[in-house]
Amino acid sequence: MNILAIGDLFIPGKVMDKGLELLRQKGAKVTVREWEHPSFGELQEDNIIIEQQGPEAVKPPADLTNDIEEYDMIIFQFFPVGKDLIDRAKKLKYIGVLRGGVENVDCEYAASKNIEVINTPGRNSRAVAEMTVGLLLAEMRNIARSHYALKNNQWRKDYKNKDIIPELLDKTVGVVGYGNVGRLVGRFVKGFGAKVIFYDPFAKDVSDDAKSVDLETLVKTADMITLNLRLTKESYHLIGEKEISLLKPTAIVVNTSRSGVIDEKALVKALQDGKIAGAGLDVFDNEPPPPDDPILALDNVTITNHCAGTTSESFSNSPNLFAGRFVESHKQLFA
Repeated sequence: MNILAIGDLFIPGKVMDKGLELLRQKGAKVTVREWEHPSFGELQEDNIIIEQQGPEAVKPPADLTNDIEEYDMIIFQFFPVGKDLIDRAKKLKYIGVLRGGVENVDCEYAASKNIEVINTPGRNSRAVAEMTVGLLLAEMRNIARSHYALKNNQWRKDYKNKDIIPELLDKTVGVVGYGNVGRLVGRFVKGFGAKVIFYDPFAKDVSDDAKSVDLETLVKTADMITLNLRLTKESYHLIGEKEISLLKPTAIVVNTSRSGVIDEKALVKALQDGKIAGAGLDVFDNEPPPPDDPILALDNVTITNHCAGTTSESFSNSPNLFAGRFVESHKQLFA
């Protein structure tokens, strides 16, 4: 098997090369190249464009794939693979994506060419789960607002939630999406003494003591809600105006998945009107939010720049994790 692997600033060529060693040991020939960017920020800008507009929206240097017709498989993280590249890749049988999402691949077109697209679910589950709890605690306890005030020579004690600042002990945390990330979030908040309920019609083999409930029960019951699910046609605006209207006035919502799973306009209106206590957001309908975005004017949100999955471990472990799973699930190729 002839494999082309394309690294980037987050997964450099050396890391990619080392992480795919198992494939070499199984007899594959692995060629590693790098999609170079002047900065991490510019790579992230390209990634956002690709996620929003599709894999044809960004054109990487042609020399990275000028011999793509020689390869049976291509492995990458953020690199865009659209119709043009797929058409040129006459021998391509597998597309390996070193992330949970596959927004940078034209999966439908690949399937029409009998090319299997394989992602790496769970590669940054811990990173996202830790960030989810971090945002929850920051919003509950006004950590970011206090930090900002002190940096600006203010000894601030007056916050919107000053009369209802909670602890996690004995609170009910509702987790929407009980997959790899959601289950870690549940485990983490239980360590603080919280109770966990979840909504996920696809969750199987749930062995912990979290309670499965319907969505309406979750939004009515939970003191804090975390959104840890994939964005699909079915999950788009799963938390809509109706669900937001059912939340407790003391509720806090944290979203580290994709902005589309919640109606952002309805959420902003609820925050503006004080219908809920606060929110922690790592994702937005417009990324980055424009200067006039009403989210930026809110005093009851904690916001970060779509970085929940960004840890050194989540990137560096991805090639090795992918290689192991691929060899295990495609044993016939290496017999």
